[in-house]
Amino acid sequence: MEARPRKDGLVTYRYHPVGGKPINLGTDRLKAIQRVLDILGQGDGVGTIERLWNQYQDTPDWKRLAEGTRADYKTCSKPLLATFGDVRASDIRASDIARYLRIERQAAPVRANREAALLSNLINLAIERGEAETNPCRQVRRNPEQPRTHAVAVETITTFVQWLMGQTPQRQIIALTAEYAALAGSRKAEFLDIVRPQVDRTAGVIRTKRAKQRGTKRGEVIEEVAITPRLADLLDRIDAIHARQERECLYLFPNRFGNHYTSAGFKAMWSKLMTQALEEKVIEERFTFHDLRAFYATTHKAERGTLPDLHANPAITARVYDRNKVVKRKAL
Repeated sequence: MEARPRKDGLVTYRYHPVGGKPINLGTDRLKAIQRVLDILGQGDGVGTIERLWNQYQDTPDWKRLAEGTRADYKTCSKPLLATFGDVRASDIRASDIARYLRIERQAAPVRANREAALLSNLINLAIERGEAETNPCRQVRRNPEQPRTHAVAVETITTFVQWLMGQTPQRQIIALTAEYAALAGSRKAEFLDIVRPQVDRTAGVIRTKRAKQRGTKRGEVIEEVAITPRLADLLDRIDAIHARQERECLYLFPNRFGNHYTSAGFKAMWSKLMTQALEEKVIEERFTFHDLRAFYATTHKAERGTLPDLHANPAITARVYDRNKVVKRKAL
C-alpha cells in the first residue's frame, strides 16, 4: 500500500496488486488498511454478509442497477443484516434461508423475497471471492406472490383528484401526476422527471424512456404517448398552474423548489395525502399510485378491446395490470 501526500495536507492511499493497476483506497488510513486486508482475505469479518454488503456497493454489478433498485436494496439490507450481518456466507444453509422467509419475516412475505434476492447476490459475490462454495438461496422456494386484483373505481380517483385541485398549487401538481398516470399509463420513473422538450405538440406525442430495461436496452426503448384531447387538456392545466405561480419551469411536475420529485420524495408525499384523504373521509379506500397504471390498462381494454403495450412481456401486462372483472367475447 502506497501513501501519497497531497498539497492540501491530506494523504491518499492506493494498493498495488501484482501485475495489476493501482487501486484507489481513499484518504482514511484505517479504512484503506482494512480494504487491503479484505482484498488479501486476511481481515476480520471476511466473508460475513455485512462485509459483503459493503463490498457489493463497490462492484460493477451495483453500478449497473437502476437507482430505484439500489434504494430498494438499501431498504432490504436493514432487516437482512439484523439477522445475517455477522454470519459468514459459507456458513449459511438452505434451512436458514427457509426459516427467514417463512418464520422470521412471516409478516412481510413479499419483502422477504426481495431480501432473499439481495442475499443471493451477496453470496454470489462471496463465491467469486473464494469465500463460499455454493449459493443456498437457489435451493429455497420463494414465498408465493399474488398481484393486486382490486380495480380502483373512476369515481374514487376523480374525487381524490378534485379534492387536491382545491388546495395549494403544489398539491394540485400531485393531482395532475395522478391524472397523467391514469391517462397515459406511465410509471413514476418514466414521467416524474419529464421535461417540456419531451412534449411534442406538433407531432402530437409525449416521448419518454421506458423504465425497467436491462443491459444494452436500458434507455434505448422510447415510448411515444399520443396526445389525446383529454391529455391535451391536462397539459393546458399544467401550463396554467405554472403561469399562476409566475415561473418558467423545465419540468412538468416540479416540486416546490422547481426540481423534479425523487421517487422517495414523491412516495412520501403521496402516502401523506392519501392518509389525510382517508381521515377526512374524502375517499373510502386507499389506493396506490401504481394502481393508476392498472386503471389505465383496464380502461384501455374495456374501451378498445386490447391491452396496451406496457411491458416487454405482454403476459406480465395481462397478469398484473388487467383488472377487468367481466370478459366480453362474441359468439359464432
